[in-house]
Amino acid sequence: MKKPLSRARPEVNAAHETPRGRPRRKKRSVVRPDSTRERIHAQVRKIPRGRVATYGQIASLAGLDGHARQVGYAMAALPSHSAVPWHRVINAQGRVSMRREGPGGSIIQQQMLEREGVIFDGGGRVSLARFGWKPSRNPPPTPPPARVRRGSG
Repeated sequence: MKKPLSRARPEVNAAHETPRGRPRRKKRSVVRPDSTRERIHAQVRKIPRGRVATYGQIASLAGLDGHARQVGYAMAALPSHSAVPWHRVINAQGRVSMRREGPGGSIIQQQMLEREGVIFDGGGRVSLARFGWKPSRNPPPTPPPARVRRGSG
């Protein structure tokens, strides 16, 4: 009589192989220059000192209308030593949102903004009318197309 085939799962080193024994592929963490995050970071870099912008405003400027959470995810993914001024992005109520560092992260953000001259009221809000960034929507004028002269001869 034949023994039935064992259905036991093979031991797998989950960090290196799949259950079928193939090596796992490494996830790429390369950010392409035209990626969504890079477009978001480019807009955030434009916010001047002493001004703030909302997550939704940055989303719109980056061509992501209605995707304010994407901006939040992009800001949360920034390393602490980043040159992107993440602290200038706040929520639509004018408040600092919670950060992954916990409650202390929002205090750091508020302190960074206050050092730039942004004033918080007693309820922890920033006046968007006073400190909100209003980027110029007018792109630089494009020169008229050159006229081609046609010879008469």
